[in-house]
Amino acid sequence: MEIHFEYLYALFLLLIIPGLYVLYAKYNSEKKDSIMKFSSLKIVKKSVMGKNFLRKHLPFVLMMGILGLVIIGFANPQIPTFSVENGINLSIVLDGSESMAATDYEPTRLDAAKNAISNLILKMGPQDNVGVVLFESGATTISYLTPDKDKSINAISSIEQGQGATAIGDGLALGIDMASSIPDKKGVVILLSDGVHNSGLVTPQEATEYAKVNGVQIHTIGLGSVEPVFLRDDIYGEPQYAELDEDTLVTIAQQTSGNYYKSLDEQTLNEIFANLSSNLDYEMEYSTIRDWFIAAAIVLLLIDAYLIYGRYRIVA
Repeated sequence: MEIHFEYLYALFLLLIIPGLYVLYAKYNSEKKDSIMKFSSLKIVKKSVMGKNFLRKHLPFVLMMGILGLVIIGFANPQIPTFSVENGINLSIVLDGSESMAATDYEPTRLDAAKNAISNLILKMGPQDNVGVVLFESGATTISYLTPDKDKSINAISSIEQGQGATAIGDGLALGIDMASSIPDKKGVVILLSDGVHNSGLVTPQEATEYAKVNGVQIHTIGLGSVEPVFLRDDIYGEPQYAELDEDTLVTIAQQTSGNYYKSLDEQTLNEIFANLSSNLDYEMEYSTIRDWFIAAAIVLLLIDAYLIYGRYRIVA
């Protein structure tokens, strides 16, 4: 378990303990020399053998333990916890460009994506907010961030196939704005695209930097196929195929601590969203465990006091 210290510099005070040990050892050595000067060897031997070595030095050992625990308490040790109760702000950024009309997914890429997204939303908790952004030549908000899952699903079902280009940067920027609009919740974006950025005002690189500034995590999903997918012939009669820019999607995910997923058909797409539903990251929080160390120090202090002043006290 990882422990985080709010006041890490306070731990330097632990260096006092070795110094105190040296002074203690020196004191005991000088005391022994003094006894040997003024007592006969027989008396010294009887004195040393008559005492339990561990019990003699135990009070000092306990005192050093108490000091160490108090110093660690001053540093305010904390353990990480996920604030699941706060929920997340999830923004789904969906590609609605011309290539999403391809029929290598049943019934089309866009319809398969809409179904998978709806299934994900149904699995989210009441504390989670969901919003949907659609992009093609530009980007638009389909459903604003809301805890009302039915509203989001109805908005998704109303999405119609477009004929525009692919403005990944614009869609991402709008999704990041949405995910970071409500404070005290982890901002997460799921970007789903099957094309190459070729339109819009914002580049994917600029949108990625914007996400990093706002602390928004981006998971990317690339829709592809085993075989090249024919779209149409261009004005010169040359066949045009759907292209997937995996490098850009991988870079976006890596730079924002997200994951990249590659989909090849509607089955793998559904599996990806099922995996995402159980692996969405919540806001990391730290809970202090300082009181544990203070309580342990108090227990050791009581034991130490009993050893020194109690019925079976240790006589130096």
